[in-house]
Amino acid sequence: MRKVLYILGQLSDSDIDWLAQSGKKVTHPVDTKLITLGEQTPTLYIVLDGELSVQTNTNFELAKIYSGEILGEMSFIDSRPTSANVIVTMESSVLEISKELLNEKLSKDTEFGSRFYRAIAMFLSQRMRNTISRMGYGDDKVEEENIDELDTKILDNVALAGARFERLMKKIS
Repeated sequence: MRKVLYILGQLSDSDIDWLAQSGKKVTHPVDTKLITLGEQTPTLYIVLDGELSVQTNTNFELAKIYSGEILGEMSFIDSRPTSANVIVTMESSVLEISKELLNEKLSKDTEFGSRFYRAIAMFLSQRMRNTISRMGYGDDKVEEENIDELDTKILDNVALAGARFERLMKKIS
């Protein structure tokens, strides 16, 4: 759930309303392949509940994904094919947001674009820091102490981001 705080903590209430109105809540059964390695995905996903597995082409699990996580953001940013498979391992509900609609919103609403790209940058930065730490690079002592710490800039928005996630859930239910 913490990952969604990076995104929703940077967005405004009207941004959340737009996501709820523009997205579509979809529930996927176990074994659904939500994202296929090497393909373009036309959708950005916000995981509302459930569990998914990020896997290589040999089915090696890279990560587990839970409520509040974002999927498809890397391909959205760089327009390259996806870098992993994402398989539903427990029935999961996701908010699916069309990348076409999102790009249209970004081109018309520069303030939204600024908030959205900042949120994605912060999210990806934290993911990279965690990956580097798990791989054993950097200062182990510093990384171990900080791996679960939220940036103080984000900490100020935690309660607000949590409330926005709840608001999003209510609007799409």
